Amino acid sequence: MPTAKHEALHRIFREDSSFFARTFKLLDIPFPSSCAVSVMDTDVTELEPITRRVDTLLYLESEQGDHLLVIESQMQDDPDKTSAWAYYIGYLHAKHECPVILLVVCQDLTTARWARRPKGIGLADRPSLVVHPIVLGPDNVPAVTDLGEAAADVVLTVFSALTHGRSPQVSAILEALAAALDTVDTQTAGYFAEFTEVGLGDTDARYLWRDLMSTKTYRYQSEYAQQIRAEGVAVGKVEGEAMMLIRVLEARAVEVTPAVRERIMSCTDTDVLEAWAARAVSVTTADELFD
Repeated sequence: MPTAKHEALHRIFREDSSFFARTFKLLDIPFPSSCAVSVMDTDVTELEPITRRVDTLLYLESEQGDHLLVIESQMQDDPDKTSAWAYYIGYLHAKHECPVILLVVCQDLTTARWARRPKGIGLADRPSLVVHPIVLGPDNVPAVTDLGEAAADVVLTVFSALTHGRSPQVSAILEALAAALDTVDTQTAGYFAEFTEVGLGDTDARYLWRDLMSTKTYRYQSEYAQQIRAEGVAVGKVEGEAMMLIRVLEARAVEVTPAVRERIMSCTDTDVLEAWAARAVSVTTADELFD
């Protein structure tokens, strides 16, 4: 079951259509910033028999031609990913007949180093296929700690906080992000404040962020967010997570039917609730939470 921090690391690329190009720029990879981007269905299942689903899949249209961008969030080393990633690339290339780019996002340096190593399939000295991902991690995503820089690109600052969630710099990044959110409209700021909390998952940084949200006064701190936290303390962690999820959906004007509300409130698995919460920041209907 994907965790909330896993979901946030790749779903942030759906929030800003040009964000992938800005992350490519961090790696000195040239790609047109003027580019039409479409979020695609992530299901890459064949008729039989195994379900395969990428994390995020974007269709890019630019002066350099069409490309598919597969974005995978990786929390730890996983040898099985070699075959999975090779399948994604091969399947999507054959289906759409355009180049496929694999971008892997990591929250810790050990995993990022593992992901960067070329992964061969075939003979050790003559592999038939080599999977060589582009990788973003705490060593090549800048720690955005300057308020001016943070305000200039709030999405990058949120991403910086998520990828540096276990880094010593995270406290300074969160300070800059909290102040930068005060420079954008209240709805956007509240949305990314919740996105950040969910995306930090079970890290100590999540509690640092909660402290910032509860001890300092920012224009964008809406009454519903404060109420959610108070209710969470009163009714316990599980119900608090469920109530926060519903409030995020309602704040984004996503309809919450009685059936959806009942399903969310009856869930007792906090990992499932956190995964749903990470999806809540980008879904257009509540039913998409449960896909």
